[in-house]
Formats: sequence, structure tokens, C-alpha cells
Amino acid sequence: MLLIGIAGTTLLPHERAWLTARGVAGVILFSRNYTGRDQLLALVESIREVAGDACLIAVDQEGGPVQRFRDGFTRLPALAKIGAVYDRDPAQAVRLAEEHAWVMASELRASGIDFSFAPVADLARGNEAIGMRAFHADPDIAGELLQAYVRGMHLGGMAAVLKHFPGHGSVATDTHKAQAIDPRPWEQIQRHDLRPFLEAFPAHAEAVMMAHVVYPAVDDRPAGYSRRWIQTILREQLGFQGVVISDDISMAAAGIAGGIAERVRGHLEAGCDLVLACFPEVVEEAMAAMPEPSRASQQRMASLRGAIGASWAGLLDNPQRDRFVGRITALDQ
Repeated sequence: MLLIGIAGTTLLPHERAWLTARGVAGVILFSRNYTGRDQLLALVESIREVAGDACLIAVDQEGGPVQRFRDGFTRLPALAKIGAVYDRDPAQAVRLAEEHAWVMASELRASGIDFSFAPVADLARGNEAIGMRAFHADPDIAGELLQAYVRGMHLGGMAAVLKHFPGHGSVATDTHKAQAIDPRPWEQIQRHDLRPFLEAFPAHAEAVMMAHVVYPAVDDRPAGYSRRWIQTILREQLGFQGVVISDDISMAAAGIAGGIAERVRGHLEAGCDLVLACFPEVVEEAMAAMPEPSRASQQRMASLRGAIGASWAGLLDNPQRDRFVGRITALDQ
């Protein structure tokens, strides 16, 4: 199924038609879709009026450099700031990870957003695109903080999406701009980059997002196009039964599969449940390439729907939120 991008702050007539098309599961929102909380609530309401309550509405609201909704929301520090705290006070860092997640999730749920593509499970090992978005370079520390973050998201009524499987942090290239190849042997990937994911799976993370990275020791295709990575390793060997999501099909590294239609089909054939078509310019072609949705994928995606959350008024009246916001925003001061 597809998660699609829309152009602006209100639904256009042709976008309304998209939302009822076969194979469209919902919408991913960006900064271009946001001017304020009232506008966001109106947009979410209009999407659900057209597509129904089962429609998924998502956003990237990690904090730090990747936070689509800023004005009116808590400015969330980058996850690397929490990792830095761990080096001097592990218990405090674990608490901050859980509180950061709860604030992020509860604010989005109060705005009608089902889930954020968070947390980043990659290691902080120099990737151009990841940078401060990752908790730590040490896989054990990253794993412990990921567990806490998933707990916090669940407490905030939100499913967790671990990204970018099997680990994007140890290859320098930014897959938004170019094809990325990680030449390391399988044993090294397993000992390092996979470990944070394995630590977070027992916390019941509902989904993973695949990396557009090629790992030649395992497969000559990027992980999101690889049945070996998705079916053999992730599902069979590691036992993950949640939702598998592609990264955006418009990214440069996704182009290895061919055109938009080939990218959509390639992800689905490899075992992805949900394919991201983030730019409106590619949505029509992506929809045309969609086969009949898999019943198993549809059932898995139900886990991504947000739980009933507090209203903004309820959040503002919550002294616990004030304490959490004060502690996490202090990381940027």
C-alpha cells in the first residue's frame, strides 16, 4: 500500500480523489503542509472526512534537524544530545529518551496524527544524512536508549517505527543524493548496526523502515528491494512480524530499480507492506502501479493507528508534561 504526500495546507480536489484510490493507506505530512496547529487540525479533519478513520496520517517528527511541525510544538532536541548525556549519566539519559518520546507522541496525537517515523535506530558513525539524528555510536547504548524511546512513544499513544533497517549510520553517502554501498562483511553488520534493532524489537516496536543502502555481502540490491533482507533475515531469522516500510521512492538511491512504477513494485515484491511516495509529482504513477493490496499487509498496518490521546488543553493542564518539556528542552540550552 502507499503513503502519499500532498502539496499544501489544504486538500486539493484531485488529492481528495487520491485518498479513496485503491491501495492508498494514508498521507505523510511535511513542513509544506503546516502553518499552525489550528490549520493542521483542519487538514487532518478534512483528510479523515474523505478517507475515513482508518486512514493513516504520519510525519517525521524526530527532533533536532528533522522536525516538520515547529511553531506551536515543543522544539525537540536531536537524539544525539541524549546520547551525550548517557556518557556521564546513563540513568538520566534513559529517562530523557522516554520523556522526549512521550512529549513528541502526545503532541502529535493531540493533533490527530497517528504516528511519527521515529526513532532513528542507526548508529552515529558519520553518515552524512544521519548525523545528530542518531543516539550514539555504541550499539549497546543506542539499543538501551531505543528501548526507552519506544516505551515513551507507547505511553503517548503512538506506534514506533525503527529506521533505517539494517543500519544506515556506518556508510558515509546520503541516499537522498546518491546510491550508497556498505561493503562490510555480514558478521560486522550483525555485530554492530543490527544490534540496536534487536534491542528494540522486544519493546514491541510496530514497524521498521528499510534503508536504500546496498550491502553486497548480503544482496546486490538495496535493502528495501531485497527479499533476502526483508523475508529471510528480518522476518524469518529475526522473527519480526510488524509493518515493513520503504523509504521514499523519490530518493536518488531508490532509482536503482528504474522508474516510479518499478520502484513501487520492487518494494512490494521484496516484502514491504507500505511504500512512501512523498512528493505529489510521483503519486499518480505510483498509484497506477499498485496491485490489489495484501490482506496481511492491511492487517499489520492497523497497528500504526494512534490510540486515543489527550487534547491540547489536556496536555497544557498536565504538570508532568511541563516537567518533561523543561528537562528535554534544557538539552539545547
